[in-house]
Amino acid sequence: MEATTTRGVARARIGSGLAVTVLLLPLGGYGLARAGVAPGGTPIVLGLLSLIAGFVLVPALCEERAPFRHSSTHLTARTSTGERSVDLHRITSVRLLTTFSYGGAYRTLWVRDADGVRLGITTERSRGKLRRAIEKADANAVRGATGPRVSRAARTYLGLAPGRGLVAHTVLSFLLLTVAGSLYVVAVLQLGGQ
Repeated sequence: MEATTTRGVARARIGSGLAVTVLLLPLGGYGLARAGVAPGGTPIVLGLLSLIAGFVLVPALCEERAPFRHSSTHLTARTSTGERSVDLHRITSVRLLTTFSYGGAYRTLWVRDADGVRLGITTERSRGKLRRAIEKADANAVRGATGPRVSRAARTYLGLAPGRGLVAHTVLSFLLLTVAGSLYVVAVLQLGGQ
């Protein structure tokens, strides 16, 4: 299990590094354009391609895909960067990531365990396992053990907390994605204008 965990963390870091590299490609294009090696519009072209690739690539790096293996202590699934296994007894944090497409909001629960392994939970069966693990951790936290940090939106999405935390989370996610995307496009256009 230790080797699988180490490989999972290493693949996650490689995938994150790839995503950051893709998003920073316009800076490389700017350097090439300034050196006269590439045309002046290179940063714009690379920026638009990076924005599209980043929007698709970043959320999908850790998301679970078939085949899945569930046990009483682990959630194991294939991801874009390889197989990952999260220890349900050692969860450190759970956050809700909301992205948007033509069909509406798309939600992924990002789970991280004490070994640093991250897995994006998308299926109902995995959510049920995660819900039970959090309920057990919360019960143990009452007795003095430390429980995982679970965001309010993640608790609401899992049905562990009442309230309207999901509405506020969705609105804030939409605003954040819109503003970040707009700032990225403005920066790329500025680089392209030199």
